[in-house]
Amino acid sequence: MLGRINTTAAVARSLRLRSARLQPQFARVRAMSQLVEPREPSVVTSKIPGPASLASLKHLSAMQDTRAAAFVGDYEKSVGNYIVDADGNQLLDMYCQIASIPVGYNNAAILAAARSDQMATALANRPALGVYPSADWPQLLEDSLLRVRPAGLDMVFTSAHGSDANEIAYKAAFIHYARMRRSSGVFSAAELESVMDNRPPGSPNVAILSFSSGFHGRTFGALSTTRSKALHKMDIPAFPWPRAPFPQLRYPLDKYAEENAQEEKRCLAETEEILRSNPVPIAAVIVEPIQSEGGDRQASPDFFRGLRRITREHGVLLIVDEVQTGCAATGSFWAHEQWALDSPPDMVTFSKKMQAAGFYHTKELVPDQPYRNFNTWMGDVPRTLLTRAIVAEVLDKDLISQVRSTGSYLVSHLKPLSIRYHRLVSNVRGQGTFLAFDCPTPEIRAELLHLMRLEGVNMGGSGEASVRFRPMLTLTSAHVNVFVSRFESVLNKMYQKY
Repeated sequence: MLGRINTTAAVARSLRLRSARLQPQFARVRAMSQLVEPREPSVVTSKIPGPASLASLKHLSAMQDTRAAAFVGDYEKSVGNYIVDADGNQLLDMYCQIASIPVGYNNAAILAAARSDQMATALANRPALGVYPSADWPQLLEDSLLRVRPAGLDMVFTSAHGSDANEIAYKAAFIHYARMRRSSGVFSAAELESVMDNRPPGSPNVAILSFSSGFHGRTFGALSTTRSKALHKMDIPAFPWPRAPFPQLRYPLDKYAEENAQEEKRCLAETEEILRSNPVPIAAVIVEPIQSEGGDRQASPDFFRGLRRITREHGVLLIVDEVQTGCAATGSFWAHEQWALDSPPDMVTFSKKMQAAGFYHTKELVPDQPYRNFNTWMGDVPRTLLTRAIVAEVLDKDLISQVRSTGSYLVSHLKPLSIRYHRLVSNVRGQGTFLAFDCPTPEIRAELLHLMRLEGVNMGGSGEASVRFRPMLTLTSAHVNVFVSRFESVLNKMYQKY
């Protein structure tokens, strides 16, 4: 009994010490939730990255490759639509961790979810969800991912990130393809033997069709369907899967309506010919609603309705990659909602602004046996807890309507600027606040992005020479005014040079 009392006392003492150690961290979290967003940017260094960022990057470079880093963030001080760097520069963030922050830095609702007891339990005990799902997991899915499930898709497979979501969706497509063609539900002896040597018939030669300039991730299967930049794929073995042309539209759209319709018709015809004649059978087609990494290339709803029609006629699954377009950025929760399809896609993948990742699908795509599409964690509870808070913020505050109005307001400024500074800005396009424009060369784009940071606005590129907007869903007309004044200042400086 004495030993048990002593042990209990020791545990209590340990908990008190742990609590004391954590108090400063809790105080920081409380302070972060009380941060107030700046009214405008503040740049205090002559260069970005400044000396503190450079020192931190030098330290980090001994452990990791830092050559792609723009600056070092101070995320305890970042708030709302503003990111703060290690030097104290406050920048209006129109890029948001490559389209991944939905409702602002240090959002109070997200911080509350992060410091909840439910989050602590999930982090401390990370369940293997496929084998030992937590008791709160079904309700959590209903309150988060299933609350915004695309029409016609009742199931969700949770995963780690966008590449992973697409990769596992491909597996689901291949498993479905084989099951539809297998004479029985039993694997043959030849299949069981050959699959261990990566040979047919157990490891069949089947493909996923993707589009030129598309980006679907950097894991092996996903990378085989990525077509945006050679640098992404160089030196990496890939599956010899087919590529279809994605429409190259001309702007302004109303001026080139007939030419663009013919271009989309041509691309659909070539896609259908590949589905009909490709020497390797095609299990699924994957497409982005807007080709983000590939240069913010778009197509009309007619194109996507045509794609849905021909995939259905050829018995091929349609996967819509909404990793970047999902979660309200285009003015609807899912970009493909704007296509008015006769039948839903077979799968919709998601990540980035959703924080959690995975894909929605129909019940028909559940494998015929357990463990076939599987991994240890199958996503995790902590990320989905954040998703629940994000979904509540988006729906309860009607941020979708705000995205539409703010996007229209931003476009109303961008289009006149593209006329006035036509040598620097062209082809303004997009939906909601998911917008972009083109620069004449990659070098001019790089200079523009650099000067915008010095003016206090963080932006990013896409494709060869495009600039993309990926702001928070909380962006307002006031933020747009801040951006426009600084954008015009940069354009004035550059226009004298070019």
